[in-house]
Formats: sequence, structure tokens, C-alpha cells
Amino acid sequence: MKVAFASYDGTPGGSPDDQQAARLAGAEWRVWSDPSVDWSVYDRVVVRTVWDYTWRLDEFLAWCRSVGPERLRNMPELVAFNSDKRYLAALNQPTVPTEFVGPGDPLPSLSGEVVVKPSISAGARDTGRFPDDRHEEAVALIETIRASGRTAMVQPYLPRVGEEGETAVVFIGGEVSHVMNKRPILRTHGIAPLSDGERIAAAVMFEDDLVSPSSATAPQTALADAVHAEISERFGVPLFARVDMVHGPGDEPVLLELEVIEPCLYLDTFAGSAERLATAIRAS
Repeated sequence: MKVAFASYDGTPGGSPDDQQAARLAGAEWRVWSDPSVDWSVYDRVVVRTVWDYTWRLDEFLAWCRSVGPERLRNMPELVAFNSDKRYLAALNQPTVPTEFVGPGDPLPSLSGEVVVKPSISAGARDTGRFPDDRHEEAVALIETIRASGRTAMVQPYLPRVGEEGETAVVFIGGEVSHVMNKRPILRTHGIAPLSDGERIAAAVMFEDDLVSPSSATAPQTALADAVHAEISERFGVPLFARVDMVHGPGDEPVLLELEVIEPCLYLDTFAGSAERLATAIRAS
């Protein structure tokens, strides 16, 4: 089987986290937007560090369709579904309460501490946390997001996130591979600062201790399984998926994000996970 791992021109050789899996799968690294690449020579094309896709979304989704469902993993229809966080409203699972504010929509009435983010983004870019006395900054961020043609998301800030962070369950080849805890991302008020002034991701996303091995409670496991089962029924079993959860306004877990495009899977943190991904690629 001839395999390609798709990257972007900022990391043409991929991220360190993916190197072992790439070697085990015998994968070649290729830049998704490189017009000289003949994708038809590959049996599988695995989407990995395509970190520029959110500001080239139409072009990226057209590329996914051109590679096709026989080769691309995850599948083009699932990638398109996951590329806009409005998918949260389309899933039949409990999620963080969210108000979507598109261009032309009336501004929402803000109450309490809120989180504002774009519906098309990754790496906590253009994302901020705003208490009562800084709602004017929240409105300014909403307007900045809408001015770019995107939809803004307004969510209540959930205090337990600041205390506990997120729980992420990683599925590989349809089975749970590993579970991790991710430290809080929005630790201070205001917009999350970007790494080295670039627009790839918020600076905290690159911290060495951002994630650690963890376990999921029975309710968290049930929610992760339900999310995975729902997308599998609709799109087919994904090669990989990361289900990020937090505790909701009550004690119940709620879905924060479903990551099936280019999430870091933290393969170098969990023994055997790179092998599981390489095996799943061959079986997909």
C-alpha cells in the first residue's frame, strides 16, 4: 500500500508527533496544495498537519473531493462536516451551549463570563474569554470574526474547565486508543495570544505539558462512544477521531469539539498509538 501524509508548506515534513506513524506506515509527506503532486498514485492519503486549511477552506475542501473517498482519510464528506463548528448544532449529543452569530445576525445579549470564537478556526485562533466588565471586547471580537465572512460562536465560560481542563478520547480505527487530559487553554481574560505572532495557533497549544495521560469516567466514555457512533453511521468509521469534552453547567459531560481533520493525536505520549494508527491505515 502506497501512503501519503498530507501537510502544508509551513511544515512540509509534518510534525514530530506524526513521524513514527509515518515511518511505520511507509508514508511519504506531501503538501496538500502542491499542484505537482499526483495524488492518484497513492492508495491512502491521510490528512495530518494541514494547518492552513481554515483560511483556505474552499480550496482545501475542493482538494479533499478531488482526492476522493476511496483514498482520503478521513473521508471528504466527514472533513467538510467537521470544518465548520456549526456541526455542534447538527449532532444529537449534548454540547456546550452555543449561540451562532453570522454576518447580518443581530448581536446577542451577553450575560456573565463568555467565550467567543469563530466557527471556522483551529488552534484557539481568534478566541477569547471575557468577563462582565469586558463585554465590549467580546462584541469587538464578534464583529472582527463576522467581518471576515465567518460565523461567531458565543458560549458561557464554564468554570470547571478552568479547574479541570478538557478530557479527550482518541479513537483510531473505530476503537478507543487513548485518553488524555488537556490543561485549560483560556487561562486569562482577553484574546488568546498567538505563538510567536503567527496565526497558526495560540501559544499555549505548544506547551510541552499541555496534555497528560488520563482516564474517562463512565458518562464521558458513553458520550464519546455516542459521538463516534453517530458520525460513523453517517459518514463511515473514521480512521481517527478526537472527542473533546468538558463538564457542562451541571455535572454532566458535554461535547466541546469533535476533531477529525488535523488534530494532534499526541501519539508520542501514548505507547502503541503510532502502531495502532499505522495498522488502521492499512486496514482502512
